[in-house]
Amino acid sequence: MKYSHPPEVRPYLISKTLVPENQETPIHFYNGDIVTEKLFYRRNHFSYPNFASSFYLLPIEGLVHTPKVFSLQEIYSMPSKTMKVVLECAGDKRKLFKPKVFGEQWGKGAISQGIWKGVTLRTLLQYTGLHDSAKEIVFEGYDNGIRPDSNQLFNFSRSLPIEKAIDPETIIAYEYNNQPIPFKHGFPLRLIVPGWYAMASVKWIKKITVIDKEYKGPFQAIDYVYYPNKENDSGKFPVTTLNVNSTIQYPLNMQLLHTGVYEIKGIAWSGNGKIANVEISIDGGKSWDTCHLTTSSEKQSWVRWNYKWEALKKGEYTILSKAKDSNGNIQPLDPTWNRKGYGYNAIDRIKVKVE
Repeated sequence: MKYSHPPEVRPYLISKTLVPENQETPIHFYNGDIVTEKLFYRRNHFSYPNFASSFYLLPIEGLVHTPKVFSLQEIYSMPSKTMKVVLECAGDKRKLFKPKVFGEQWGKGAISQGIWKGVTLRTLLQYTGLHDSAKEIVFEGYDNGIRPDSNQLFNFSRSLPIEKAIDPETIIAYEYNNQPIPFKHGFPLRLIVPGWYAMASVKWIKKITVIDKEYKGPFQAIDYVYYPNKENDSGKFPVTTLNVNSTIQYPLNMQLLHTGVYEIKGIAWSGNGKIANVEISIDGGKSWDTCHLTTSSEKQSWVRWNYKWEALKKGEYTILSKAKDSNGNIQPLDPTWNRKGYGYNAIDRIKVKVE
């Protein structure tokens, strides 16, 4: 059998665990702004849920004036909103923490981005109304199972404070990249909470409940909490907004290079405004240069950047990238260590050798 040209070689997801399925995006080989369904990272606490989507209904209950059950057809017929949003797992880059922390050992690929379309939660709540005493809104997913710290069966459930829930950019999404949301990413309906770590964007929504107190489910009160102390829970606070961050996509860490001119490239993002600039260091942080932003800086999505490097001298190089957002947040030299390994955002670092 003869090929007239070599077959194309494509990246695949990087498997972490299979049951439940947890897979990273090969972010180093990704060139675009829109991650395809096949390469979108997968993060699950439990096995995929079983339910018949043809009979799918979405109830909103609790402290509302008029409890209501919405059909998919009703939701599809409402005014829609479309947004490009980056979703990053709170445990992205967890394996880089020192000392090491327990949990899924994500590298730099528990992050993806694409176009989400849906109806704002605010629109749905106009049909039900909210009691004055409403404080939080709880989203329960169909996915369930037993946690390592309990023998009880739990559904994955999270809450949002009212202000965040009714933010005009918080949506109940039903499409990804102009197609129905893939089942593995929450079909038929999932929450999208731009600017927050992705645990907030509950998949396979089963029901929405309005409550007048702080929600205490385990994925809110135990997990997705920053614990700054190894020995006790003092000083704990919830994981919410994405930290300012950047990742070097090319060259690869520990890569061998010839002398020559290279384009160092990567992505940067923040949940707290837009990326203002990205700086790069070729000498381990002694000096810094400004990178060129190759895509426009937008709220809620990553910006791509590059830098032309004339690697004319042989030797080993430590390359660093550091992003700053429009609110003045800058990547720190060291991450804020926490017991469960969330929110890693230290200056990104790779080593290469020019031979």
